[in-house]
Amino acid sequence: MNAKLLASVKEWGWTLLALITVSCFLFQPFKIPSGSMTPTLLVGDFLIVNKYCYGYSNQSFRIGTFTLPLPKFSKRLFGGSPPKRGDIVVFRNEKDGNKNYIKRIIGLPGDKIQIINGVVHINDSPANLAPDGEYSLIDEDGEYTIFKKYIETLPNGYPHVIIKKDEFGRGGLDNVGPFDVPEDHYFMMGDNRDNSQDSRVIEMVGFVPLSNVMGRAECIFFSSKCSIWEVFKWPFSMRFERFCTALK
Repeated sequence: MNAKLLASVKEWGWTLLALITVSCFLFQPFKIPSGSMTPTLLVGDFLIVNKYCYGYSNQSFRIGTFTLPLPKFSKRLFGGSPPKRGDIVVFRNEKDGNKNYIKRIIGLPGDKIQIINGVVHINDSPANLAPDGEYSLIDEDGEYTIFKKYIETLPNGYPHVIIKKDEFGRGGLDNVGPFDVPEDHYFMMGDNRDNSQDSRVIEMVGFVPLSNVMGRAECIFFSSKCSIWEVFKWPFSMRFERFCTALK
């Protein structure tokens, strides 16, 4: 191997090592695969996930479907603050083939969560809902749907947008619970309340252990209606207004 080729291999090797290190310990990109977090997150959004904010678990060292072969540890390493109500997090769903899910934290350890006529009740107190107009969406099949949009404010004063297609009380998951969130577990929900498989469906998601949380979604850095590989479609498909958008 000549010196020039060897230097090139070394350069690429160090670059790859740097990318793996950043993805494992600091920040990892994540692509939104479904509409369960619409309108906060859209299919085709690419996010930056903060992997150190809650401390590290084994799942923090996961890139795609690959997890670094480290000894299992029960407590999160290097401290970090606990997840807060309203945080958007990426987690591993053991009940769905260990796939990565992204949802919003609604219930904390020890909370009682109940959905009554579509309204979230946390420890018997309903979340405040304020109408916020309408939200229209064209899905992959070209179907045009109009949703009702609301600002939902959680008990800690955290506001965020949710949408509903069905009238309150008529959605399939509008009357479920109560759920008592176990210690070191969290209750997750999607912002697209009538189209989200989340903690309301115990057999498919249920309570999410803190050890399965990979990190907190921080911002959208890229967004496109087409595949990232379809470069020829970028000029017409990129959603520039979503670039570098902080999440809340």
